[in-house]
Amino acid sequence: MLGGWHGGEGAEGGEGGGRGEGGARGEVGERGRAARAARRRGREGSVSVSEGSVAAGVVAVLGLGEAGSAIGRDLLAAGVVVRGYDPVVAALEGMVATSSDAEACAGADLVLSLTTAHEAEAAFRASVPGLSPGVLFADLNTSAADLKQRLAVMADQRGIAFADVAMMAPVPGRGIRTPMLVSGDAAVAVAAALTSLGGNAEVISGPAGAAASRKLCRSVFYKGMAAAVVESLRAGRAAGCEGWLRENIAGDIGTDMLDRLEQGSIKHAARRTDEMAAATELLGELGIPARIAAASRDWLAQLTEENRSSVARATQDAADDLSPSGQPGSRNSA
Repeated sequence: MLGGWHGGEGAEGGEGGGRGEGGARGEVGERGRAARAARRRGREGSVSVSEGSVAAGVVAVLGLGEAGSAIGRDLLAAGVVVRGYDPVVAALEGMVATSSDAEACAGADLVLSLTTAHEAEAAFRASVPGLSPGVLFADLNTSAADLKQRLAVMADQRGIAFADVAMMAPVPGRGIRTPMLVSGDAAVAVAAALTSLGGNAEVISGPAGAAASRKLCRSVFYKGMAAAVVESLRAGRAAGCEGWLRENIAGDIGTDMLDRLEQGSIKHAARRTDEMAAATELLGELGIPARIAAASRDWLAQLTEENRSSVARATQDAADDLSPSGQPGSRNSA
């Protein structure tokens, strides 16, 4: 259990009766006391991230894509019980496979939400029935600050300790060791829990959304550079000098960085479109013309459409190969 946050016996998390008026009030009351303790300790800074005084025995991972799976593997290696849920991706070997967000959260000390920005709020709402009193809920999705703030309000209303976590480097190859910034009422507690599991978490001052804003400001530079690479190489291709241009750019930034900027943009175009849309919105709120952020968003949106068209063509080709009449099957989608 999460030492210092769970009092007495840990609840096994929200059964059906928790929706009843009386049960709901009692549960929120318990959660509220634990969440207030987390917020109080977070504000006072009484938990040092290096102390390792907060240890999670059960961690729920919501979203088992590239990032969720990489972090999940490291958590398993750390010896904790990992309960995973993803509506599309199967749980890793060694994980406790579950059939819903709420089931994944049952009995968890720490919840890591690694869905997408689009799904973050729905995942939180779906998790609530399974959240135990004293649980720490960390949203690691890249999103606008206002979404993080909205989640923090929803969590506070339900007596759940919440923190905004921004992952500041690509997760593949780093996993749980990916540098993270953590803000919000439960930032200190969440950072301590992550650090005790081998994480690399830094607490910053400010409410939920502060970490997200820092990441988005940084994304303007990195995703802007990636957009410049994509645009430059496509121009080189059209001009008949792509090979020369690749060598020229690689001479300055290295082949690995060039490939990562180009292929990462293509592979993660849909998620990064949301990220740069949020960055564009943030810059507008700050009174900064979002020229680079908006251009990056638009390039990523184009790459997303190209990816979808490619998948649709591949699906159509597969259906044609399997169907004697050459007609696509009923499950084929455009």
